[in-house]
Amino acid sequence: MNSEETRLQIITFFENIEKYYGCKTEITIGLSNVKDDFDAEQTTWSLSEFILQRSAYRNNGNKFMMEGNGLYYEIDATSIINLNRLGRNKFEFIEQYSETVFRITKIRFHYKY
Repeated sequence: MNSEETRLQIITFFENIEKYYGCKTEITIGLSNVKDDFDAEQTTWSLSEFILQRSAYRNNGNKFMMEGNGLYYEIDATSIINLNRLGRNKFEFIEQYSETVFRITKIRFHYKY
């Protein structure tokens, strides 16, 4: 996928995120020093669950933000190198923060429609 396709997918994702407001949302985050290898040996994982209440784009710092009860999460728009749709309500962002630091964010919305 080229950078223009990725950019359009990102815009579409955030333009349509409001339909998930009020839904249970799972965010699984992995940090790795290997771009294409997010296995257990190379990655440190964490999981958060919350009800998505709002989202926004923060111009100061170019961040996409999602917020819910007790959780505030940001994705750096300038660091996104890939966005994959893993299923109907499942998405995966990959960010590159340096030559050897990558963050994968898997988002699953428990959406009934």
